[in-house]
Amino acid sequence: MSKIVVVLATHNEGKKREYELLLKKSPIEIKGLCHFQGIPEFEKHGRTFEEVATKKAQCVSRMLGVPALADDSGIVVEALNGSPGLFSARYAGESADDYQNNLKLLKEMRGKENRDASFFCAIAIAKPAGQVLNYTGRCSGIILDKPVGTNGFGYDPIFYYPPLNKTFAQLSPDEKNTVSHRGQAMRKLGNDLNRILAWLEGREM
Repeated sequence: MSKIVVVLATHNEGKKREYELLLKKSPIEIKGLCHFQGIPEFEKHGRTFEEVATKKAQCVSRMLGVPALADDSGIVVEALNGSPGLFSARYAGESADDYQNNLKLLKEMRGKENRDASFFCAIAIAKPAGQVLNYTGRCSGIILDKPVGTNGFGYDPIFYYPPLNKTFAQLSPDEKNTVSHRGQAMRKLGNDLNRILAWLEGREM
């Protein structure tokens, strides 16, 4: 079977490797935006993770004329009315790093009794004409009052996952992928692969 090229709507090589690993036994060939000239990172447009991922995938697919895949993820904290949410990656400012984002979130959570939070991930696959398939994952936990663990990235050191009695930063990559929001969404995509291939090839689903 010939390869079906799907463009991953990001310049992030780490994210590209994750999808290549997921789809390594499939006829889908993932290409990142680095393979194309003059394609910038996209500003977030939308009110939900699903909307952002969908618009990004549709935009890239329309621009390049091939199917595109995009995801969007973040952490939602109940006591902060859903913040950081869509702005998780730049919660402490446009150039903020993980440490600064964590520091701001811990500051905002001082004195809060409700520490409940959820990581959320939305994945969208779009075709040039605008059709789209969506997959989501969610993982619930608790915001600690200080970082614990050195693995992972983002808010992992302050996100405590009760079923394993550890923060995400205390989990190995394999452990985290088993329970994480992105792992859940990617498994749904993987389990739906035959349907996706039929859809990409224009066959009946």
